[in-house]
Amino acid sequence: MKKYNLQTYLQNKQMQQNAAPVYRSMCKTCMCPEFSCYCQAVHSFNPQIQFVILIHPIEYNRRIATGRMSHLVLEGSHLIKGQDYSANAQVNNLLSDPNNHALILYPGRLSTNVTAMGNEEKMLLFPKDKKITFFVIDGTWATARKMIRQSQNLQSIPRICFSPSSPSNFRVRKQPAAHCVSTIEAIHETIELVGDACGFQTVTRQHDRLLYAFDFMVERQLEFVKKFA
Repeated sequence: MKKYNLQTYLQNKQMQQNAAPVYRSMCKTCMCPEFSCYCQAVHSFNPQIQFVILIHPIEYNRRIATGRMSHLVLEGSHLIKGQDYSANAQVNNLLSDPNNHALILYPGRLSTNVTAMGNEEKMLLFPKDKKITFFVIDGTWATARKMIRQSQNLQSIPRICFSPSSPSNFRVRKQPAAHCVSTIEAIHETIELVGDACGFQTVTRQHDRLLYAFDFMVERQLEFVKKFA
Protein backbone atom coordinates (compact mmCIF):
# COMPACT_ATOMS: atom_id res chain seq x y z
CA MET A 1 0.00 0.00 0.00
CA LYS A 2 1.39 3.36 -1.06
CA LYS A 3 2.32 5.54 1.88
CA TYR A 4 0.28 8.75 2.13
CA ASN A 5 2.57 11.77 1.74
CA LEU A 6 0.96 14.96 3.07
CA GLN A 7 3.68 17.20 1.69
CA THR A 8 3.26 15.79 -1.83
CA TYR A 9 -0.51 16.20 -1.59
CA LEU A 10 -0.22 19.85 -0.58
CA GLN A 11 2.27 20.54 -3.36
CA ASN A 12 -0.01 18.95 -5.96
CA LYS A 13 -2.97 20.90 -4.65
CA GLN A 14 -1.05 24.18 -4.90
CA MET A 15 0.01 23.36 -8.46
CA GLN A 16 -3.61 22.72 -9.44
CA GLN A 17 -4.71 26.01 -7.89
CA ASN A 18 -1.94 27.90 -9.70
CA ALA A 19 -2.99 26.33 -13.02
CA ALA A 20 -6.67 27.15 -12.54
CA PRO A 21 -8.03 30.04 -14.65
CA VAL A 22 -8.19 33.42 -12.98
CA TYR A 23 -11.57 35.05 -13.40
CA ARG A 24 -11.30 38.84 -13.62
CA SER A 25 -13.77 41.09 -11.89
CA MET A 26 -15.94 42.88 -14.42
CA CYS A 27 -17.39 46.37 -14.18
CA LYS A 28 -21.16 46.02 -14.40
CA THR A 29 -21.52 49.42 -16.06
CA CYS A 30 -19.01 49.45 -18.92
CA MET A 31 -18.70 45.62 -19.04
CA CYS A 32 -14.89 45.81 -19.03
CA PRO A 33 -12.44 44.10 -16.68
CA GLU A 34 -11.68 46.35 -13.72
CA PHE A 35 -8.14 47.04 -14.97
CA SER A 36 -9.55 48.61 -18.15
CA CYS A 37 -12.73 50.18 -16.73
CA TYR A 38 -13.26 53.64 -18.24
CA CYS A 39 -16.23 54.75 -16.12
CA GLN A 40 -14.18 57.47 -14.41
CA ALA A 41 -13.86 59.15 -17.82
CA VAL A 42 -17.60 59.08 -18.56
CA HIS A 43 -19.21 62.50 -18.17
CA SER A 44 -22.69 62.57 -19.65
CA PHE A 45 -24.35 65.47 -21.44
CA ASN A 46 -27.57 66.24 -23.27
CA PRO A 47 -26.93 66.48 -27.04
CA GLN A 48 -30.50 67.68 -27.75
CA ILE A 49 -30.63 64.77 -30.20
CA GLN A 50 -32.06 61.35 -29.42
CA PHE A 51 -29.51 58.72 -30.40
CA VAL A 52 -30.74 55.15 -30.85
CA ILE A 53 -27.77 52.79 -31.06
CA LEU A 54 -28.69 49.51 -32.73
CA ILE A 55 -25.92 47.16 -31.66
CA HIS A 56 -25.28 43.77 -33.21
CA PRO A 57 -25.00 40.86 -30.69
CA ILE A 58 -21.37 40.24 -31.67
CA GLU A 59 -20.50 43.88 -31.02
CA TYR A 60 -22.51 43.90 -27.80
CA ASN A 61 -20.40 41.06 -26.41
CA ARG A 62 -17.11 42.80 -27.14
CA ARG A 63 -15.36 44.28 -24.13
CA ILE A 64 -14.42 47.31 -26.21
CA ALA A 65 -17.78 48.37 -27.64
CA THR A 66 -17.90 52.08 -28.43
CA GLY A 67 -21.64 51.94 -29.01
CA ARG A 68 -22.08 51.05 -25.34
CA MET A 69 -19.62 53.79 -24.40
CA SER A 70 -21.60 56.31 -26.46
CA HIS A 71 -24.80 55.28 -24.70
CA LEU A 72 -23.20 55.92 -21.30
CA VAL A 73 -22.16 59.44 -22.32
CA LEU A 74 -25.29 60.49 -24.24
CA GLU A 75 -28.23 61.42 -22.05
CA GLY A 76 -31.58 60.20 -23.36
CA SER A 77 -29.97 57.65 -25.69
CA HIS A 78 -31.07 54.05 -26.29
CA LEU A 79 -28.90 50.94 -26.71
CA ILE A 80 -30.87 48.15 -28.40
CA LYS A 81 -29.30 44.78 -29.16
CA GLY A 82 -30.42 42.88 -32.24
CA GLN A 83 -29.95 42.09 -35.90
CA ASP A 84 -33.38 42.16 -37.55
CA TYR A 85 -35.33 45.02 -35.96
CA SER A 86 -38.44 44.64 -38.11
CA ALA A 87 -40.55 43.46 -35.17
CA ASN A 88 -38.63 45.17 -32.39
CA ALA A 89 -41.23 46.90 -30.23
CA GLN A 90 -38.86 49.53 -28.85
CA VAL A 91 -37.62 50.54 -32.30
CA ASN A 92 -41.12 50.59 -33.77
CA ASN A 93 -42.42 52.73 -30.92
CA LEU A 94 -39.67 55.27 -31.56
CA LEU A 95 -40.40 55.24 -35.29
CA SER A 96 -44.16 55.64 -34.86
CA ASP A 97 -43.91 58.43 -32.28
CA PRO A 98 -45.27 61.53 -34.06
CA ASN A 99 -42.97 63.73 -31.98
CA ASN A 100 -39.85 62.12 -33.46
CA HIS A 101 -38.13 62.84 -36.78
CA ALA A 102 -36.07 59.75 -37.55
CA LEU A 103 -32.88 59.51 -39.60
CA ILE A 104 -30.19 56.85 -39.95
CA LEU A 105 -26.50 57.58 -39.69
CA TYR A 106 -25.23 55.30 -42.44
CA PRO A 107 -22.84 55.85 -45.39
CA GLY A 108 -23.67 55.06 -49.00
CA ARG A 109 -25.05 56.39 -52.26
CA LEU A 110 -28.54 56.72 -50.74
CA SER A 111 -27.25 58.94 -47.94
CA THR A 112 -27.13 62.72 -47.77
CA ASN A 113 -23.62 63.89 -46.97
CA VAL A 114 -23.84 66.83 -44.56
CA THR A 115 -20.13 67.66 -44.46
CA ALA A 116 -20.16 70.35 -47.14
CA MET A 117 -23.65 71.66 -46.35
CA GLY A 118 -24.22 75.19 -45.16
CA ASN A 119 -26.28 75.97 -42.07
CA GLU A 120 -29.39 76.87 -44.06
CA GLU A 121 -29.30 73.56 -45.93
CA LYS A 122 -28.91 71.66 -42.67
CA MET A 123 -31.81 73.48 -41.08
CA LEU A 124 -34.09 72.15 -43.82
CA LEU A 125 -33.19 68.58 -42.86
CA PHE A 126 -34.25 68.91 -39.23
CA PRO A 127 -37.78 70.13 -38.39
CA LYS A 128 -37.84 72.47 -35.41
CA ASP A 129 -41.06 71.00 -34.01
CA LYS A 130 -39.75 67.42 -33.86
CA LYS A 131 -37.34 65.47 -31.69
CA ILE A 132 -34.42 64.65 -33.99
CA THR A 133 -33.80 60.92 -33.61
CA PHE A 134 -30.67 59.39 -35.10
CA PHE A 135 -30.52 55.62 -35.50
CA VAL A 136 -26.90 54.47 -35.43
CA ILE A 137 -25.94 51.01 -36.71
CA ASP A 138 -23.21 49.57 -34.49
CA GLY A 139 -21.40 46.54 -35.88
CA THR A 140 -18.76 45.52 -38.39
CA TRP A 141 -19.32 46.67 -41.97
CA ALA A 142 -20.57 43.20 -42.88
CA THR A 143 -22.99 42.89 -39.97
CA ALA A 144 -24.17 46.50 -40.37
CA ARG A 145 -25.15 45.88 -43.99
CA LYS A 146 -27.03 42.76 -42.95
CA MET A 147 -28.84 44.64 -40.18
CA ILE A 148 -29.99 47.32 -42.62
CA ARG A 149 -31.03 44.76 -45.22
CA GLN A 150 -33.04 42.60 -42.81
CA SER A 151 -34.74 45.41 -40.87
CA GLN A 152 -37.68 46.34 -43.08
CA ASN A 153 -38.78 49.14 -40.73
CA LEU A 154 -35.49 50.97 -41.35
CA GLN A 155 -35.64 50.88 -45.15
CA SER A 156 -37.58 54.10 -45.73
CA ILE A 157 -35.85 56.30 -43.15
CA PRO A 158 -33.73 59.13 -44.60
CA ARG A 159 -30.00 58.42 -44.39
CA ILE A 160 -27.30 60.85 -43.33
CA CYS A 161 -23.54 60.47 -43.71
CA PHE A 162 -20.38 62.57 -43.51
CA SER A 163 -16.78 62.64 -44.71
CA PRO A 164 -14.49 62.05 -41.68
CA SER A 165 -12.36 65.06 -40.81
CA SER A 166 -9.51 62.87 -39.54
CA PRO A 167 -8.49 59.19 -39.32
CA SER A 168 -9.84 57.06 -36.50
CA ASN A 169 -7.96 57.08 -33.21
CA PHE A 170 -9.09 53.51 -32.50
CA ARG A 171 -5.51 52.24 -32.29
CA VAL A 172 -6.42 49.04 -30.42
CA ARG A 173 -8.66 47.78 -33.21
CA LYS A 174 -7.77 47.83 -36.89
CA GLN A 175 -10.16 49.74 -39.15
CA PRO A 176 -11.02 48.20 -42.55
CA ALA A 177 -10.23 51.42 -44.45
CA ALA A 178 -8.76 54.88 -43.86
CA HIS A 179 -12.19 56.56 -43.97
CA CYS A 180 -13.70 54.21 -41.35
CA VAL A 181 -14.23 55.45 -37.80
CA SER A 182 -15.64 53.94 -34.63
CA THR A 183 -19.27 54.40 -33.60
CA ILE A 184 -18.42 56.90 -30.88
CA GLU A 185 -16.25 58.94 -33.26
CA ALA A 186 -19.05 58.91 -35.85
CA ILE A 187 -21.56 60.21 -33.32
CA HIS A 188 -19.15 62.96 -32.24
CA GLU A 189 -18.60 64.00 -35.86
CA THR A 190 -22.36 64.03 -36.46
CA ILE A 191 -22.96 66.33 -33.51
CA GLU A 192 -20.10 68.54 -34.66
CA LEU A 193 -21.69 68.91 -38.11
CA VAL A 194 -25.42 69.12 -37.34
CA GLY A 195 -25.68 69.81 -33.62
CA ASP A 196 -26.33 73.54 -34.03
CA ALA A 197 -29.09 72.84 -36.55
CA CYS A 198 -30.71 70.47 -34.02
CA GLY A 199 -30.68 72.82 -31.03
CA PHE A 200 -27.33 71.84 -29.51
CA GLN A 201 -24.66 74.52 -29.03
CA THR A 202 -21.44 73.00 -30.34
CA VAL A 203 -19.49 76.01 -29.04
CA THR A 204 -19.83 74.53 -25.54
CA ARG A 205 -17.73 71.54 -26.70
CA GLN A 206 -19.72 69.25 -24.42
CA HIS A 207 -19.77 66.66 -27.19
CA ASP A 208 -15.99 66.34 -26.81
CA ARG A 209 -16.83 64.27 -23.73
CA LEU A 210 -17.43 61.42 -26.15
CA LEU A 211 -13.84 61.58 -27.36
CA TYR A 212 -12.53 62.08 -23.84
CA ALA A 213 -13.99 58.75 -22.73
CA PHE A 214 -12.91 57.08 -25.96
CA ASP A 215 -9.30 58.33 -25.81
CA PHE A 216 -9.08 57.40 -22.13
CA MET A 217 -10.13 53.83 -22.95
CA VAL A 218 -7.69 53.58 -25.87
CA GLU A 219 -4.75 54.79 -23.76
CA ARG A 220 -5.55 52.33 -20.97
CA GLN A 221 -5.68 49.48 -23.44
CA LEU A 222 -2.34 50.51 -24.97
CA GLU A 223 -0.74 50.73 -21.53
CA PHE A 224 -1.92 47.21 -20.77
CA VAL A 225 -0.55 45.90 -24.07
CA LYS A 226 2.86 47.52 -23.45
CA LYS A 227 2.96 46.16 -19.90
CA PHE A 228 2.52 42.56 -21.01
CA ALA A 229 4.22 42.73 -24.41
